[in-house]
Amino acid sequence: MKPPVPDPLVALVIAHPDWDSDMLAPLAERAAAATLVHLGHGAAGYEIVILACDDARIATLNADFRGKPQPTNVLSWPEWDLAAEADGARPAPPPPADSDDPVGLGNIALAHQTCTREAVAQGKTLDAHLSHLVVHSVLHLLGYDHVRDKDAALMEETEIAILAQIGVADPYASLAIWPD
Repeated sequence: MKPPVPDPLVALVIAHPDWDSDMLAPLAERAAAATLVHLGHGAAGYEIVILACDDARIATLNADFRGKPQPTNVLSWPEWDLAAEADGARPAPPPPADSDDPVGLGNIALAHQTCTREAVAQGKTLDAHLSHLVVHSVLHLLGYDHVRDKDAALMEETEIAILAQIGVADPYASLAIWPD
């Protein structure tokens, strides 16, 4: 008898036909799980929803939630406020995982056109760029941020370590990618 297959960590919602769910689903699952495991939480018993959309949809979301009516590569909405009070301190842990009723960590939206343009402009594969954006966004769901200097340094250092574990090169080695 085969052991039960755990529920996926990532619930993927494909909202634009340019997205390849056969590519994005395992990539997002691997990057999100690597992030949780690296931080000592484990991936089982948690859930993250990723909306794979286009520039028009993410521009609307960006306008609605951030007051910036233009497309961006990725947005995230944490379920919990885990942010550290002190600049550079580690965020609080998420609630304990529950395999019977997975704990939602939040939602992420990725814009196909912007992500593809950035990958080409940066000379990266789309897989590597998306892996970075998923790791970055999951860290946001877990209370990490890059507004304050020490928080940004902690987040960047954590991203680089997680990405190295899944075979993705340091995305900060040559350029900055986060829009204002």
